[in-house]
Amino acid sequence: MKKPINRNRNGISHPAITITTTLVEPSLLKNLVEKLADRRYDTGYNLEKVQLGWQAIETSSIEAYVSGDANLCTPTDLINMPFTSSFLFTCTKGKRQDYKLAWVCSLS
Repeated sequence: MKKPINRNRNGISHPAITITTTLVEPSLLKNLVEKLADRRYDTGYNLEKVQLGWQAIETSSIEAYVSGDANLCTPTDLINMPFTSSFLFTCTKGKRQDYKLAWVCSLS
């Protein structure tokens, strides 16, 4: 299915709907990711020997609720929808590296 496109008087195309999302408390997200990365123990899997060109990694995941606002804008309307949704944050750590955020997925 093609996305509907609006064209202005100059022939420039614009999407019919624009969606933006803002987090209510971005510092909350930062704190969650930092806690995930600062795991108290290391299972040692990232030190395992693997075939040439590959790297063994440690993973650590946490589920957390995040609040925000989703804004849907059409040429005629603006809709603001607050949300609270569960997200899964996953970090990975290679040999002699710090944890890095690798994946975020909404669970709703």
